Amino acid sequence: MLEKLKSKKLMAVLLVLIIAAGTAITAYAIAAKDVVATVNGEKITKDDLYQVLSKQYGSSVIKTLINNKIIEQEAEKENVKINEKDVKKELNKFIEEYGGEDTFNAALEQSGLTLADFKTDIRNYLKVKEILSPKIKITDKEMKEYFEENKDDYKQPEQVEASHILVDTEEKAKEIKAKLDKGEDFATLAKENSTDTASAEDGGKLGYFGKGEMTEEFEKAAFAMKSGEISEPVKTDYGYHIIKVTGKKEEKEANFKDVKDEIKEVLFDEKLNTEYATWLEKKNKSYKIKNTFES
Repeated sequence: MLEKLKSKKLMAVLLVLIIAAGTAITAYAIAAKDVVATVNGEKITKDDLYQVLSKQYGSSVIKTLINNKIIEQEAEKENVKINEKDVKKELNKFIEEYGGEDTFNAALEQSGLTLADFKTDIRNYLKVKEILSPKIKITDKEMKEYFEENKDDYKQPEQVEASHILVDTEEKAKEIKAKLDKGEDFATLAKENSTDTASAEDGGKLGYFGKGEMTEEFEKAAFAMKSGEISEPVKTDYGYHIIKVTGKKEEKEANFKDVKDEIKEVLFDEKLNTEYATWLEKKNKSYKIKNTFES
């Protein structure tokens, strides 16, 4: 459900501003500062922009804003309070799923959303979750059936936990390896030398990864190493890596008890989406809504 809210959020933010500007424009002649672009001296105004965007996105955006207002008012009626700790916890889940803050922030920027926008969406999601949770029941039978149907998805593949130091030249890589052989700290050398800025500040840590997630040369070296071992320079298209393996996990068949909580969360989210759609439709009918945009 949060994804549905997020998908329209950018246009909602833009159009709130543009609609406000368009309303003001109707009251007086368009001044020079209201020109957003020119083509061979011909002006494109805020009003032109408003007309195009409102025609293409207006109805769906206004509907989203109405739905968000319903959520807000229903949360007030139910005395639902969402604190920043809960928002931060949910945000951290997204950051982890995206593979870290850098990747998450890049995706956020590409979508056109700000962090504040995203947090607002999270709050809306948590409000709806709090309101509808009492209506959602998940049975053991449902969870076991889902597990049997999706057992392969919960199998733990063989994984390696590693850190690395990435440099541009073989000479530099050999120089760093010599320092490591003399007992210098891997994390410190990663911070000082690694060109992989995403992991350097964390001492070169990459976390656990399975086969097919890294470049072939890197993966081949890492999976062949023992825990605690440091590699000789490994060449890839990115440069030269010094790899330190810090942990290994063997392949493991799926076990229902191990993934029961995760399955419950998946089924809960599925039912929440369905319940949300029904609940929102009823609320739209029960509320006194006047949409002048479509009048």
